[in-house]
Amino acid sequence: MVKIQNIALGEFPLLLAPMEDVSDPPFRAVCKANGADLMYTEFISSEGLIRDAAKSVQKLDIFEYERPIGIQLFGSDIETMRACGEIATKANPDLIDINYGCPVKQVACKGAGAALLQDIPKMVAMTKAVVESTHLPVTVKTRLGWDESTKNIQDVAERLQDIGIQALTIHGRTRVQMYKGEADWTLIGKIKENPRITIPIFGNGDIDSPEKALEYKNRYGVDGIMIGRASIGYPWIFNEIKHFVRTGTHLPPPTIQDRIDVCKKHLDFSIQWKGNHVGIVEMRRHYANYFKGISHFKEFRIRLVTSLDYAEILGILEEVAQHYALAAL
Repeated sequence: MVKIQNIALGEFPLLLAPMEDVSDPPFRAVCKANGADLMYTEFISSEGLIRDAAKSVQKLDIFEYERPIGIQLFGSDIETMRACGEIATKANPDLIDINYGCPVKQVACKGAGAALLQDIPKMVAMTKAVVESTHLPVTVKTRLGWDESTKNIQDVAERLQDIGIQALTIHGRTRVQMYKGEADWTLIGKIKENPRITIPIFGNGDIDSPEKALEYKNRYGVDGIMIGRASIGYPWIFNEIKHFVRTGTHLPPPTIQDRIDVCKKHLDFSIQWKGNHVGIVEMRRHYANYFKGISHFKEFRIRLVTSLDYAEILGILEEVAQHYALAAL
């Protein structure tokens, strides 16, 4: 049984990665329903949270059915992060996660996210401040290093464990790599082999199939896997991996009707959380992903992303069901 402090996550937990503009409550709801064991909010700017910025505050929204869930914070100032640890604690998540992995310029160029990989003493001091700010377990997500010459994650793992983090997720790329090339899990495996490391170690990067999940589990000995991009439009991946790890066989792929049903649920959650107009508009980014690989879907997608009427969207999805049911005959 893998545990983060007192949070039991199962034998080989699958984590939903915190993804900006993706892993909001509506998306998390469909992932939870399809087997995600631990989820995180979108990452929240400590500067935005301390200023009470509406977008940052809204990201603190969590729901009972999501548990266990972590609030993920990022920032560049130690005392601001300490204060945000206190604010996040009041939102009553199960844990707080610190992002030291985000590679995008808007974050890293402000000294936050993966930028801290260039200043490990500051990363350690910031983590200690957040650990001291809360009674909740604190976890960290990071990368192998800033670039090829600074892959210092083995030292970082020990130092962060020593100041009290309760789990570590490692993306198998450097910041310079961004999301290009292939993720290298070799160092992640070496951290698992280190007898000094006693906290759970989760691997992240390029897991997009049940076969790969099982292969990496066996090869690198990680306690669990965090899945990001492969879950977008395909929340079934969590249960598919669990089934394959347990049985060595595949679940049947989602049917067109399965895709439509989950898409509708996602849309309904989106409207409930964001309101009718914003909920419909922000759902547009997901339609292509839900029906990825379905032939001749472009016309339906164009109609879905241009409609602002809920009933009309449901009608289009019903047309999709009828069209592909007939095509299968």
